[in-house]
Amino acid sequence: MDLEGVSKTFPDGSVGVREVNLHFAAGELSVLVGPSGCGKTTTMKMINRIIEPSTGRILLGGEDVTKVDVHELRRRIGYVIQNVGLFPHQSIRNNVATVPKLLGWAKPKISDRVEELLTTVGLDPTTYGDRYPHQLSGGQRQRAGVARALAADPSVLLMDEPFSAVDPVVRERLQSEFLRLQAAVRKTIVFVTHDIEEAVRLGDRIAVMSEGGKVEQFASPPELLGKPATEFVADFVGADRGLKRLAVTDIDTEDLEHPPVVHVNDSLADARAVLDRAEARWAVVLDDNDDLHGWISLDRAQGSGTVVQHGRRMEAWVPADASLKTAFSQMLQLDAGWVAVLDGGRFLGVLTPESLHSALRRSVDGSVPETAGAV
Repeated sequence: MDLEGVSKTFPDGSVGVREVNLHFAAGELSVLVGPSGCGKTTTMKMINRIIEPSTGRILLGGEDVTKVDVHELRRRIGYVIQNVGLFPHQSIRNNVATVPKLLGWAKPKISDRVEELLTTVGLDPTTYGDRYPHQLSGGQRQRAGVARALAADPSVLLMDEPFSAVDPVVRERLQSEFLRLQAAVRKTIVFVTHDIEEAVRLGDRIAVMSEGGKVEQFASPPELLGKPATEFVADFVGADRGLKRLAVTDIDTEDLEHPPVVHVNDSLADARAVLDRAEARWAVVLDDNDDLHGWISLDRAQGSGTVVQHGRRMEAWVPADASLKTAFSQMLQLDAGWVAVLDGGRFLGVLTPESLHSALRRSVDGSVPETAGAV
């Protein structure tokens, strides 16, 4: 979907959106974010022509939406709003079935689709299908709203601050569920929010808009946080953008450190020899399959016996596909000086505060990692 030179000037002469040019890639979740009055919701509403653009073109699959019958257009585009907008006097099942009915689907097809979608969004059809909106919690109503928007399998989904009306705990859970859903359905989504944290967590790409409907930058979360294009963007994403960037930076095996390794059945004498050669104070302990077992310090490696008798279990670990934020959280939560990185059970290496910092710096400027030794 493309917005080409799209502007909106209201009858009083005020400019809501100014010459917006954006390409929303198929299957991606693009976020419009900015302060109140920046035109992000106006931009979204021009896509399904709730608001008509003053100038420019909006192309959906190469077709100019301003040339399409507006009712036909809206049936092709899913729409989720802040307060859900469910019909209060219809059951959840009938709410979800709204657009398929308008499109003239056969009843068995509608029934199957409703059952499928309610299950997909985590609402058991048997339990919730015949309830009414007022009988659901805020989070459940929001799930039902998403199911209704997806009912006719639209190519595009518009979401206008859909999670802002629920409490922070429910919001975080809904965000996680929505990411899982998007991974399965891969819709082209335009998502409006005023919350940069939400934008960074959800978006494949983020458009930061300023007052007067100007797009200041349209970029991936790592690029936006690492290289703000303007002073406005830098101020908007915040001085703590480095911390925000942790959440969108994956662990790279090049950033891992490799402390000395011993095995559970090694003697303590062998373990001391490994530590002496490495001039290290501790070593990782692996089992016979090279899976992580724990760690052993030089102090605990004194005397006779085997490593398994004196080593300690290691609780601080993360999977290889985790973010740097997850690794950092583990360090803080467990008061650990390092965190192991595992591929399944297989030990790959460790992240320390120093190597984590270097990984974050490298992700910003593309430099070669320069990590401080952990041992």
